[in-house]
Amino acid sequence: MKHEIIKISQLKRDFIVGIETVHALRGVSFTVEEGEFVTIMGTSGSGKSTLLNVLGALDKPTSGHYFLDGVDVSSLSKNELALIRNRKIGFVFQSFNLLPRTSALENVELPLMYNSTIPSRKRKEMAVEALRIVGLANRMDHAPNQLSGGQQQRVAIARALVNDPVMILADEATGNLDSKTTLDIMSLFQELNSQGKTIVFVTHEPDIAEYSKRTIVLKDGEIIDDYANIGRPAKSM
Repeated sequence: MKHEIIKISQLKRDFIVGIETVHALRGVSFTVEEGEFVTIMGTSGSGKSTLLNVLGALDKPTSGHYFLDGVDVSSLSKNELALIRNRKIGFVFQSFNLLPRTSALENVELPLMYNSTIPSRKRKEMAVEALRIVGLANRMDHAPNQLSGGQQQRVAIARALVNDPVMILADEATGNLDSKTTLDIMSLFQELNSQGKTIVFVTHEPDIAEYSKRTIVLKDGEIIDDYANIGRPAKSM
């Protein structure tokens, strides 16, 4: 039996807007096992951004529980949440979020700077290896403005990998890329998944969902579909 990386149970998230209460998530429940590649899909207002923030330990639910790698994240303090984000989650964003005046290598090293147990020499070795995995070993000294959009996203993926997280959480990670580069990046995610990485990819694009093995569809704060992408045309790597 595979280990559960994510266990969401009756998760609700409400927001007060003026005198109104907005029910962004309405009792959502699902699990993600180790080694899965899951897409969370929904249109604007579906609740996917709210769910992303909860999954990323950036926000806490109003009620319900979120277990990440066996830890009940919904009960943690701010400092504990920050530690969880650094040690267990690798983030990949649409806008890359790279530091502009630092090299690819230094950008990838950044999450390790917050882990005092890793000496500087080891940090560099780990960052070099992460860049090698994403195919950018020959670009490690380049600044972001010397790299293409696809290369910048590969640096961001290397940064997400460097701490060996239990989950890679990607938010519209191909939203700023052209079609060919999107294919390259999604193929890289497929390759990382084939090596055992657990990936949760948030998107509003059905074409992107086809790269994953499973799709969870949100609408009005509820899960309306959860299906395996078996039998659908897998995108070539």
